[in-house]
Amino acid sequence: MYFLGIDMGSSSVKLALVDAKTGKSRAVVQRPQQEMPIQALQQGWAEQDPLQWFTYVCQGIQQLKQDCQITEKDITGVGIAYQMHGLVLIDAQGNPLRPSIIWCDSRAVAIGDSAYTAIGPETCNARLLNSPANFTAAKLRWVQENEPDVYKQIHKWMLPGDFLAYMLSGECNTTISGLSEGVFWDFQKSEVSQDILNYFGFSKDIFPNIVDTFALQSKVSKKGAAASGLHEGTPILYRAGDQPNNALSLNVLDSGEVASTGGTSGVVYAVTHSLSVKECARVNNFAHVNYAVGEDPKIGKLLCLNGAGIQYRWLFQNLGAASYKEMNHWAGEVEVGADGLCMLPFGNGAERMLGNKQVGSSILNLDLNRHTKKHLCRAALEGIAFSFVYGMEIMKSDGLSAKVIKAGNDNLYRSELFSETIATLTQKNIEIYNTTGAIGAARACAITLHGYGTFRDFLKNDHIHIYTPKKDQKPYLEAYGRWKKELERNIK
Repeated sequence: MYFLGIDMGSSSVKLALVDAKTGKSRAVVQRPQQEMPIQALQQGWAEQDPLQWFTYVCQGIQQLKQDCQITEKDITGVGIAYQMHGLVLIDAQGNPLRPSIIWCDSRAVAIGDSAYTAIGPETCNARLLNSPANFTAAKLRWVQENEPDVYKQIHKWMLPGDFLAYMLSGECNTTISGLSEGVFWDFQKSEVSQDILNYFGFSKDIFPNIVDTFALQSKVSKKGAAASGLHEGTPILYRAGDQPNNALSLNVLDSGEVASTGGTSGVVYAVTHSLSVKECARVNNFAHVNYAVGEDPKIGKLLCLNGAGIQYRWLFQNLGAASYKEMNHWAGEVEVGADGLCMLPFGNGAERMLGNKQVGSSILNLDLNRHTKKHLCRAALEGIAFSFVYGMEIMKSDGLSAKVIKAGNDNLYRSELFSETIATLTQKNIEIYNTTGAIGAARACAITLHGYGTFRDFLKNDHIHIYTPKKDQKPYLEAYGRWKKELERNIK
C-alpha cells in the first residue's frame, strides 16, 4: 500500500508514491515536463488557471499508476503541499470565477501596506505576526475593489492547496497554517482575524471551514475519483504550504531548527516558539505544520530571497560551461573572497528583506587583468551564500536562535563551496537529506495515522552528509564583510 504526495508549485506539479509501511519512495513524477505558464496581463501581475493545476495532478496520478503497475485501491492516503499565498475564488457551483492570483503577483502591495498602517503596526505585529503586505487577504481586497462583479459571485475563497483538495473531495476547507499564510489568523484570539474582516469588509461566510493540518480532512468523492483516477473514499490526510512542508520533509519541527532551499529563489525557514516579532516587514511569520491552539506555539519564520540561484543559472547560460558541476569545480580553484570580486544576486524583483528595494544583480570590483570566469563562479556562489547569511542575521534580530540547518540534496546545496561558506559564517552544521516536498507530503499521512514517531523513522535513511564550519573563519568573515559593505552601499 502507498501514500500519495502532491507538491503543487507554480512551475510544475510533482507527485510521489511512498510505501505506507517503510516510507521509502517508489516513484516521483513531474507534470508538465516544462514549466507551467504564468500569465502577466499587466506588469507585476502573475496568474494561473487553477483547473490546469488539477489537470496536471490527474495526469501525474495516472502516470504513477501506470509506471508502478498499481491500481487506485493501492493508494491509501493523500498528502498535499502547495504554492503559498495564492487566491482562488469559486462560485456556488464550484467553478473558478477568475484565474488564481499567485504568490509572486505584486498588484496588492499598496493595499497591504495601507492596511498595515490603518489597522496599526502594533496590532498587526501582535495579532497577525505580519504586515498584510502582498498576501492573500490583500489580493482578495484587490478583487473586491477592482472586480466587484466577480466579488459578488464568490461562494468561497481558497488557497491553491485548498482548491486541489476541493476538486478531489467536493469539500471546502483550510487549515490554521493556511489562514496564517494569507494573514487571516489572529494568534492572540485563536480565530479568524476580526481586524482583517472589519478593515476589508469581508464576510466570514466566504471563508472555508477549518480542519487540522494532520487529520482526516476529507475523502475523495465520486466525481473526484472519476477525474483523478483515485479510489472513491481515499482519505486526504494532510495539507500545508510548500515551505512549511519542505521543513516538515526535513524533520524541522522544533524551535531552533532551520530548513533551507536554494533554487531559483532562496528560502530560510526557521521554527521558533516565540510570538514576538520585530522584523515582520522583512521576515514572514506563519503557524507551522505542528502549531496547536493552546499549546507551546510553533511558528515558522520565513525569509525569501527572490534572487539566488537564478544568478548562477544566468552565468551557466552565458559562460559556456558544460554543467553546474564544472562551474563548481572552477569556483573551487579560486581562493576565498574571489580575489576581491563581489557579486550581488538580487536580480529577480524587489527583495522583501531589503525593504522591497529593486537592488538588481551586480558584478563589483571586476579587474579585467586578473579576474576570470573562475572568479565569477566563486564570487557568484559566495554572493548567494552571503545573502543567506545576511538574511539569517535579520532573523536572529527577530529572535531566531538556530541550532542546526537542514537542506535537501538539490540545487545550490549540492555545491560544497556554497554549503561550507554558510556553515562557516553561521558556525552551524548543515545537514543534507535526500528528500523532496512531494515525498514529505506523502510521508506526512503517517503522522495523521500513526504519529510523529513513524514519520521520523521514515527519515532515518535520508541523511546524506554534514557540512561543518571551517576551522579558519577569518578569510570568510573578511570576504563577507567586503560583500556586506557593497550591498549596503547599493541599498542606501
